[in-house]
Amino acid sequence: MTENIYWILELDVHADALEAFRVLMLDMVAAANRETGTLNYEWNISADGRICHIYVRYRNCAAVMDHMAGWDMKFSRRFAALAAITRMSVYGAPDAALKAVLDPYGPVYYEQFGGFAR
Repeated sequence: MTENIYWILELDVHADALEAFRVLMLDMVAAANRETGTLNYEWNISADGRICHIYVRYRNCAAVMDHMAGWDMKFSRRFAALAAITRMSVYGAPDAALKAVLDPYGPVYYEQFGGFAR
């Protein structure tokens, strides 16, 4: 078992917002790349540019809290203006403090059932 917390976020990119969303994505990727606790930060877009999946993996709950504090201050308004969250699936064992931060986004939490990480 690992302390990693990870999620898949599904977004509906607003019509005619793809280019502005791309600029936001580049800014967010650059910021996340400077965070030592962010292990994966991968964005994928559908062929029509309307559905985006973001896979994010953090070292632990503290790393997520660090990321979320910076995200809220720097990116949340731009993000909400360009896309809507349609689904958020969270994996790992988030503590109560982290769940309180994530709950407003409507996540479904999944507990590890088996497997391994390398």
